[in-house]
Amino acid sequence: MVHGFRGDHHGLLRIVEALPQHRILVPDLPGFGSADPLPQTHDVGAYAGFVSAALAGGVPGLGSDTVLLGHSFGSIIASRVAAEHPQLLSELILVNPICEPALEGSKAITSKAAELYYLAAARLPERIGMALLQHRAIVRGMSIFMAKTRDPALRRWIHGQHRAYFSAFANRDVVLDAFRASISATVRDAAAQLRMPVLLIAAERDDLGSVAGQRKLAGLIPDAELAVLPGVGHLVHYEAPAEAAALITDFLQRRHP
Repeated sequence: MVHGFRGDHHGLLRIVEALPQHRILVPDLPGFGSADPLPQTHDVGAYAGFVSAALAGGVPGLGSDTVLLGHSFGSIIASRVAAEHPQLLSELILVNPICEPALEGSKAITSKAAELYYLAAARLPERIGMALLQHRAIVRGMSIFMAKTRDPALRRWIHGQHRAYFSAFANRDVVLDAFRASISATVRDAAAQLRMPVLLIAAERDDLGSVAGQRKLAGLIPDAELAVLPGVGHLVHYEAPAEAAALITDFLQRRHP
């Protein structure tokens, strides 16, 4: 499993816990969580190379029957890997896939504003820049924007997860690189080259990918199944992990050789 932007392996653990019959590996992407940064720009190609190396022999026991899952920014990375190295995996699962360009349409202004925020944090003196990136009010604002659940206990838990893990990164350059990568590509870039069965788990209230956009993406993939979870936003891994796991289980029972 490949986690999303500014996250680490903790974000996907509820889905992992709901799939006890599988061996599941969730690495921290380079520069996030406990992982060291790469000695190069942290773009989609670099992250795809990291995942491909793991699948190609970097992790013992993985073979061509491996299933690759990506969430959010991880969906861009996973789809790139699947398109370039189809022999390394059997099925692809994308949760909250990034289906629309961030710099086009209604999201363009928000995306550019966020880029200026990350650029400012990278250019300011290190102590001030890090404080800006890790400021609790900003992290809470991002969390409030993404969370759609009306369950107050779940909302508190989500905010706690973001407070604990959303600022676990190696340095400011990693965050700026990864953000720019996250807004410069979509799953659509690799869609036509995906030759394996693909499951798309989308969300009705996802601010980063409309249902219409997800349907368009599904139409570009030769062998895709699309499931849309109602009442959920961009945090399927927090708000509906059991439902996502059930969709994954059904898909693999039918499609995994």
